[in-house]
Amino acid sequence: MANTILHKANTRGHANHGWLDSYHTFSFAHYYDPERVHFGALRVLNDDTVAPGMGFGTHPHDNMEIISIPLEGGLEHKDSMGNTAVIRHGDVQVMSAGTGIRHSEYNRNKDQQVKFLQIWVFPNKRDVKPRYDQITLNLADRHNRFQQILSPSTDDEGVWIHQDAWFHLGRLDKGTVLDYSVKKPGNGIYAFILDGEVTIEGQALTRRDGFGIWNTDKFTVEADSDTELLLMEVPMNVA
Repeated sequence: MANTILHKANTRGHANHGWLDSYHTFSFAHYYDPERVHFGALRVLNDDTVAPGMGFGTHPHDNMEIISIPLEGGLEHKDSMGNTAVIRHGDVQVMSAGTGIRHSEYNRNKDQQVKFLQIWVFPNKRDVKPRYDQITLNLADRHNRFQQILSPSTDDEGVWIHQDAWFHLGRLDKGTVLDYSVKKPGNGIYAFILDGEVTIEGQALTRRDGFGIWNTDKFTVEADSDTELLLMEVPMNVA
């Protein structure tokens, strides 16, 4: 029997700084819930909206795999490795912070907000050389299927990270039913519903709900409306 955990959208931590409106699925900054520190190797899932012309000033990270998935608008990235880039909906950005990296993220647009997911995953090796990468995906490849956007391998689809993790995005028409097979035994999957309504293993979910499932090798996703969701498969045991 699979284990599951449900995090309804309205139970998330919330911080509105004016320039930044952020919802935290797991403990972050001033939001702390001892029951919601992480899901296996998945440490942070922040649902962020950045006001026009505003952003995160230069700040440090280390020993964390950091993934950004833009949902709306354009987010400018600058880092201590000399990278400057703008990521938009359809892009995925990854940083291996490793021994240490400093970066900033800004919404340079003066009349449009930016919405993006900021995700942190514990790495499976410490003090790696810092690394930055981004890719642009074909949005059609997630229509009624799970489009892989992240894996542990440089030779696989999507970006890669230092962890046995696989991320998929799906945009499903109402009535679509898909199975997801776990890539590595012992891993769990955290589903985050970006929009619409979906049922996973009998659990009804709606916009911005989170649902973790583990101790299973396969589960079924049923789209109860036109829906979009992110599946994050991660190891459940972290040192």
